[in-house]
Amino acid sequence: MQNAKDSFYMALRNRLAALNPERTVMLRGAVRPGILVEDAEAPFNQLPNDVFIIRWLGHGADIDLASTLVAEECEITYNTCGCQSFGGLDRGRALSEMDGELLAILQPFSTPKLSYSEQPPAAFLTQVFWDEPVFSPAVTQRDRLSRSAKIMVYSYQEAGE
Repeated sequence: MQNAKDSFYMALRNRLAALNPERTVMLRGAVRPGILVEDAEAPFNQLPNDVFIIRWLGHGADIDLASTLVAEECEITYNTCGCQSFGGLDRGRALSEMDGELLAILQPFSTPKLSYSEQPPAAFLTQVFWDEPVFSPAVTQRDRLSRSAKIMVYSYQEAGE
């Protein structure tokens, strides 16, 4: 499932960079598109604002098919305090903007499956695909608004995985 998870992340990362090149994050001295995988980064004391954070929750498989179908539940969390120039009073608008960006980068609901363990990435024969997101209600914590969306990500296992 690691190739599917990597392919899902890279698809969203590339789509976000094309959709909103201004949404970035500085990590380990490098500016990157504002989306990251929580278990691939150093632990955070507090999640960064205005960044999408992918968290992998659970794994399952259907082995009764001609090819094994694997699935993993993904939660994408994000939060904002709004803009300093507006004193954070625009945080509702900022959260709505991130809602729209997430919906946009999730479409289309598939991407080619690639192995990023080699350069250039090697293509597999199948796709990674996912369901529509299920959004949680917005949560207010002092000056911060946050939301999460859960998505089931699927892929067929191939030889060599």
